[in-house]
Amino acid sequence: MPVQLIAIGILSGIASGLFGIGGGVIVVPALTWLLGYNHERAIGTSLAVLLPPVGLAAVLQYYRQGNVDLHGAAWIAAGLFAGAWLGSLVALRSGETAMRLAFGIFVTGLGIWLTVAAAKGIQPHAL
Repeated sequence: MPVQLIAIGILSGIASGLFGIGGGVIVVPALTWLLGYNHERAIGTSLAVLLPPVGLAAVLQYYRQGNVDLHGAAWIAAGLFAGAWLGSLVALRSGETAMRLAFGIFVTGLGIWLTVAAAKGIQPHAL
């Protein structure tokens, strides 16, 4: 599982470096759809990854309810660090128009994928 968690972190890091997004758009769906986390555990784990700059109070609430995977969060954070560096390199070498187009395609594709899967009743971790 650490390899999958690092991959989630790298993907989130690239999205963060490219588009300034990651936790809610990449980490939460990836943990629920690919690894079978329930939604609360996915959110709690994502917040643990973003803890220092974002959500100490929220993470504590999720942690108290048993909805934080600290081990998983540490692996994702390692991947996120590397991915954010890589994503920022690409973003800084791309023009504004290319980045706006890439972001639009990314968000649209993600929305279509999640909508189609939900409409078909596909179980997230079965993908």
